[in-house]
Amino acid sequence: MNDCKPLTKTIGVWMSDKKSQKLNWKELISAANSHGYKLVKVDLERPLEEQGQFDVFLHKLTDIIAAADLGDPKASLIISNVEQYLSNHPSITVIDPLDNVRILLNRYNYYSILQDEPTFIRQGIFTPTFAEFTTSNVKNNLEIMRQRGVTFPIICKPTIAHGSKSAHEMILVFNERDLNVCRPPCVVQSFVNHNAVLHKVFLIGNRYHICERPSLKNFYASKDLEPIFYSTGEVCKADSQSTLSILDPHDEADLQIALNEDKIKIIIRALRKRIGLLLAGFDVVIDNVTGNHAVIDINVYPSYDNFPNFFENLMDCIDETVRRTNIVNGDSELCQEYISHRINGLINVAFTANKLGVTGMNIN
Repeated sequence: MNDCKPLTKTIGVWMSDKKSQKLNWKELISAANSHGYKLVKVDLERPLEEQGQFDVFLHKLTDIIAAADLGDPKASLIISNVEQYLSNHPSITVIDPLDNVRILLNRYNYYSILQDEPTFIRQGIFTPTFAEFTTSNVKNNLEIMRQRGVTFPIICKPTIAHGSKSAHEMILVFNERDLNVCRPPCVVQSFVNHNAVLHKVFLIGNRYHICERPSLKNFYASKDLEPIFYSTGEVCKADSQSTLSILDPHDEADLQIALNEDKIKIIIRALRKRIGLLLAGFDVVIDNVTGNHAVIDINVYPSYDNFPNFFENLMDCIDETVRRTNIVNGDSELCQEYISHRINGLINVAFTANKLGVTGMNIN
């Protein structure tokens, strides 16, 4: 950890009580102080102008933004106040910009972005075929699935990816007969057999960490199987022991296909270019037949439970982002040099080491 610096800058932090309770605030404050930042917990019930001048606004407002977009008046007022405050103070570094966060609140929207990403097609990366249901008309929904190439079994997911516990409640459907269990608005996605292994990738700016987690076992279309209702938290947490993750005997002999880290880097580059979040994560499964890598979900500001040296990497990322803002607003020659290294969504390691002092894991 760096030697303590004078506290010349301020980070305003807001996150839910649940998220706050998971953080080691003493460690976060210590890391912030070592980088010259004072931490202030933001109170969204009070005018932001009264809470001091922030250099950085670090937040996880996803649930409130989702509620506001669904018409909740209290949430709408909070988000309106935050947006007005940030508009009044454009020099504040926001991690992450609210408009960027909104992209990941709607599964259909971000699946569409993934589907249209040209670099994926050439590299054996894809998002499984998907469709959105806006009504409960089974006949119409089957036609939508047919047009979009969605095949059974399917995973049915709420369209809204944040804002409530139900956003993580999924249904595995095996046949046309049971399609009526899908409640709109929802997204249905073709299920990819992946030998019950999920790869979670956590991002902090250009730093990333990959964790292997349990996942659903292999399933196939069936006229007999009933729908399976489950929560991702029950199946895919590090310590999950769900029976849904136990491979059937005829699948156990399948060779495990290794994760290709070059493909992970391609995904990171694409997400940074198309969505632009610094704090995000995504889930990848590997098709057990083709070996192609499927991106099946993206998350805003994930848990980072196992991210090595999380607070130091977070503060390095904040430092880098603040300095980048100063570069763009100041030295035009350095700005052009910086932009030239960003064409492909990457930050050159040698450039950052020499000019921005970034530490931690970088994309090569």
